[in-house]
Amino acid sequence: MIKNKQAGRLALLIAFALLPVALAREEAPHIGYVYPAGGQQGTTFQVVLGGQHLDGARSVRVTGTGVQAEVIEHIRPLNQGAFKTVQKQMQDLLAEKKENPAAWTDAKEKRVAELRDRMTTFYIRPSSVPALVETVTLEVTIAPDAAPGQRELRLQTADGLTNPLIFEVGQLHEYTERSGRSIAVAESQSGVRRRRPPQGAEKPAPGTLPVTNMPNTVVPIALPATLNGQILPGDADHYRFPARKGQHLVVKVGARSLLPYLSDAVPGWFQAVVTLSDATGKEVAYDDDFRFHPDPVLHCEIPRDGDYVLKIRDALHRGREDFVYRVAIGELPYVTSIFPLGSRTGSKTTLELTGWNLPVTNLTGTAQAPGIHSVFVRSGKFISNRVPFAVDTLPECTEHESPTAQRVSLPVIINGRIDRPGDVDVFCFDGRAGQQVVAEVKARRLDSSLDSALKLTDATGQQLAFNDDDEDKGAGLTTHHADSRLSATLPADGLYYVHLVDQGHKGGTDYGYRLHLRAPQPDFELRVVPSAINAQAGTTVPVTVHALRRDGFAGEIALALQDAPKGCKLAGARIPAGQDMVRLTLTVPADTPTKPMPLNLIGRAIIQQREITHPAVPADDLMQAFVYRHLVPAEELLLCVLGPAQRFAVGALGVTSLQFPVGGQTRLPVNIPSHTSWGEVQLALDNPPPGITITNILLGHSGGGITFHCDSQTAKPGLKGNLIVNVYAYRDPATMKGREQHKRPRRLLTALPAIPFEIVQ
Repeated sequence: MIKNKQAGRLALLIAFALLPVALAREEAPHIGYVYPAGGQQGTTFQVVLGGQHLDGARSVRVTGTGVQAEVIEHIRPLNQGAFKTVQKQMQDLLAEKKENPAAWTDAKEKRVAELRDRMTTFYIRPSSVPALVETVTLEVTIAPDAAPGQRELRLQTADGLTNPLIFEVGQLHEYTERSGRSIAVAESQSGVRRRRPPQGAEKPAPGTLPVTNMPNTVVPIALPATLNGQILPGDADHYRFPARKGQHLVVKVGARSLLPYLSDAVPGWFQAVVTLSDATGKEVAYDDDFRFHPDPVLHCEIPRDGDYVLKIRDALHRGREDFVYRVAIGELPYVTSIFPLGSRTGSKTTLELTGWNLPVTNLTGTAQAPGIHSVFVRSGKFISNRVPFAVDTLPECTEHESPTAQRVSLPVIINGRIDRPGDVDVFCFDGRAGQQVVAEVKARRLDSSLDSALKLTDATGQQLAFNDDDEDKGAGLTTHHADSRLSATLPADGLYYVHLVDQGHKGGTDYGYRLHLRAPQPDFELRVVPSAINAQAGTTVPVTVHALRRDGFAGEIALALQDAPKGCKLAGARIPAGQDMVRLTLTVPADTPTKPMPLNLIGRAIIQQREITHPAVPADDLMQAFVYRHLVPAEELLLCVLGPAQRFAVGALGVTSLQFPVGGQTRLPVNIPSHTSWGEVQLALDNPPPGITITNILLGHSGGGITFHCDSQTAKPGLKGNLIVNVYAYRDPATMKGREQHKRPRRLLTALPAIPFEIVQ
């Protein structure tokens, strides 16, 4: 049944979106790697982006200040069909020149040169995967005072903004080998194929050879330095440098930290391995990860004066263009752990630092705003890595050695450490019958090596609850959720015990934790996907919002835009009670400025008689190793509006929500033209709920409508959400001529504004 806007009266109002006929592509622009993935302060250099659907690349967006980038070139290698088309165009022009040289113009000569250059791209050695086949070259300038650290880089194309990738501002002198794609381009233009250098040939300086290093060839470098490279299939890179006895060398590899997930590779990232050898080839140090981090961090005290060689490769001997690395090497400061891992707001705290080449072993400061902050130290002009530090509002205490359980009062956060293998920390508290208690460890999320396990017992030792790993869906970069969390309702008044151990029976200075003991605090977080919303002016596009619910909160969450561009509207802006995700739509007016703009999406809910408001964190839904999915946070939520074109109105007639009776039919009145200047209009459901299908469509006049069927076998009574209908233009391929033959016959025009629905019995 259809609920009208006003019961008992036919609604005549039309909710419409202005729709361009100059159609946006369904394929979103995507970048798969940035190479090099960073640069030194005060330098200018070229960067290659590899990706797909990058036509019209025109500008670059980098978060923070001090980094400027300009697009120099976009290359999309021709396939066989496109090559023949371009070849025919050039042949026709040259024939015209021969037949009528007097009519030949400079413009036609320029066009021939352009076509000739375009044809050379056909000979470029193809990328390993189609998603990396296109490249865009940038010229990047980093200001001398640009803050060091990670940024996010996006490319703006004719079809909008790409996904973000990591770009680092560094402090060290950089060595960057020539990219694999630049070598392929040079070969295609010179008409030669790549040749392998003879065995044992000396390798020239970086920037003059492809990324592939031959066995027994090395690149000479001076420390400290940052090394940039790409590992291609079967590749291994070697770097030689002099070192002195007693130097504490740190080798910090960035690989997985630059590209956290590869959708089509196992384990889902570039798993780097580094080996340090002396001049005789004897291995001095080796690392293939650092604790629970896939990226290795190698520390070595140099045993004697002489030359040393650093080798980097993939653990599984794989390789391709997106196996990009940055290696910082030298006597650099590195913090391996801090204690405590956090403190209470407003409190003065002294941190115990552990690590290598550190100028201090303690830091003292006052905690300010709640949240996750970072701690680092400066040694001379170099800063160390950053480690997370938590600031909370609950009372805190510190775990201490005791032959009996340490008594605490709830609520409390306990700062502790599993000091040695086999250590068990036990805490006790007074509980009441019916009291709800939550015990939660925050350790791995704060860069601790602890793989915790929690157990709750009563005074007799009877176990009431146990947990090893608790998944935190908000931790999008985590693949092993090693932190524990349990909740329980206490059966009687008395003393209760919380036991905390390392599941692997390990311990040490880097096994710190923050144990939260408290009552449940129902709450939620939000993630909005994608982090870049690309929309043609005057259209409607779908957006996904995920709710990460805490401590039993199951209520409805209302969504809204704050300080949005004028006229931008959400439809279906609520996450139904008990559900963790909703797909809604954003409508962009025809007169919206065509440029990237920040968006602020918030969620409101009533929790324990109070209104709670949280911002939605922008994120991208990334796939790992063909199957696993992760919500990886981004720094910005951006709306990129593309230029408007010819318009016509589409919309639903006076409908605010739909009810689908199980086994029955429901009709949605719509006003949608049956044709556009490009072709016939077609409709399709966008990720519909199970059991909901379209059985009939009538378009082209005010009596139009869509009829839906609700299958009695697969539909779930009580399910709520939003129905999204995509509007397409279709042209019969047989009628397409010339360049149109290479285009898809069906193009996405827009979507109807999301319509809330409920499946009923």
